[in-house]
Amino acid sequence: MALQNHTLGQAINNCLTEANRKLTDEQRLLSSLMVDYNRKTRPVFNASHSVDIFVGITLTQIFDVDEKNQVLTTNIWLDQEWYDQKLHWDPDHYNGLKTLRIPCKLLWLPDIVLYNSADDYTRGYMEALAMVRYDGHVFWPPIVNLRSTCQIDITYFPFDDQVCKLKLGSWAYDGLQVNVFNRSTPVDLSSYVANGEWDLVNVTAIRNVIWYPCCPESFPDVTFTIHITRKTLYYTYNVIIPCMMLSLLALLGFWLHPLCGEKVTMGLTVLLALSVFMLLIAENTPATSSFVPLIGIYLTTIMSFTSLSVVLAVIVSNVHARGTKVSPLPKCFKRLVIFLANIVFIRVQFIHLEDDIDKSNSSITLVCNSETKDCIMKKSNPNGTIGHFSSARQLERMKDKLEQSENNTTDKIDRNTETTAAVMSALQYLIDKDRAYDIRERHSKQWAEASEIIDRFFFWLFVLGNIMSSLILLVFFPLTKTPTQM
Repeated sequence: MALQNHTLGQAINNCLTEANRKLTDEQRLLSSLMVDYNRKTRPVFNASHSVDIFVGITLTQIFDVDEKNQVLTTNIWLDQEWYDQKLHWDPDHYNGLKTLRIPCKLLWLPDIVLYNSADDYTRGYMEALAMVRYDGHVFWPPIVNLRSTCQIDITYFPFDDQVCKLKLGSWAYDGLQVNVFNRSTPVDLSSYVANGEWDLVNVTAIRNVIWYPCCPESFPDVTFTIHITRKTLYYTYNVIIPCMMLSLLALLGFWLHPLCGEKVTMGLTVLLALSVFMLLIAENTPATSSFVPLIGIYLTTIMSFTSLSVVLAVIVSNVHARGTKVSPLPKCFKRLVIFLANIVFIRVQFIHLEDDIDKSNSSITLVCNSETKDCIMKKSNPNGTIGHFSSARQLERMKDKLEQSENNTTDKIDRNTETTAAVMSALQYLIDKDRAYDIRERHSKQWAEASEIIDRFFFWLFVLGNIMSSLILLVFFPLTKTPTQM
């Protein structure tokens, strides 16, 4: 009987030895570590002690900044390390094995979550292997695609900087159970891939300790602040430069003739094109009343100038058309036009002739001498003076023909005088008609010149306004950003 028991024990030992020969060092170590290991409880033997979690991130890429929904999407490696008191071994018992990769689903993991997440938590983290050291140190760096809320300040859009935060901490454990700290290197940018729209300025990490109304214990967290600035090349070539070109087209409308119908049409076309750009900007910015984008202010300013240019085009056309009504320029309006002409350095040609036209409204009479048979036209000025206007050479030739055809009798002289009077009456009618035409023509030229001066004045005013608005809104104003506004 004793011999049988000895034989059975030796057989069992041989089986165990043969089984152990088929297990690797890592298998034996993992089996040994997982004996009585419960991943649902904290890995500390003394319940009054806390598990210190050291959190850091390796920022690999900024996927997108959704300004409309105010969401920042980043790709990071969430580096977490802590000490697990239940995962200790002697490397000499396992042929010098000091580090073991263990599936994370077998170990206790801290419930580190993103507090300001804009995504759901149903997906969880990547089930990456945890690197466990022989002294119980655990390092777990899962790859995480984070969608965090970020208050987008579009005041200086598209020259804006954005500051977004990632607040990471334990959700269920307080600071007495799970204490969160920064890693020695909280942010690693060695694997960062540059974004096409945003430049990464800086990333900082700060540990905060906060007390919430729900619990008397403190809840520590690590807040990572990501400072990014927008690349303006895209918006410069696709928005700003086209808007400047459209504003120049609106200015060219001032050079069109006032009676040209395209003057108003061009302004309306430019206004519609600017409205399209305004809608494009509105679609890419959040629907908020807290901030007004800088590019929106610029477009509104240019649209205001364009709208005003259409109104002024109608006014200038109306001023030009008043010349057809044969009405003189009002004195106040004439002084204003002369003042504007001096500003824009335009030499006035017809507006100063208004006084000459008034003086030309004098009567022209014909004085004939029956003895010398000479007829002279004289002009009576409004001040009572009489001056020679011109001699009637044609009437003189007509008189000579009458003398050759008839005898020198008194009746013939009387008849010649009557004929001369009739001719002078017809001549006076032609002179009055020509004077009226001259007055009407001069009035028309004066109104046309006034409209040209007004148009030119507003052209230079709009040029100055466009240049000043572009410099202030697109150059000087973005340079006045303070660090608090960034």
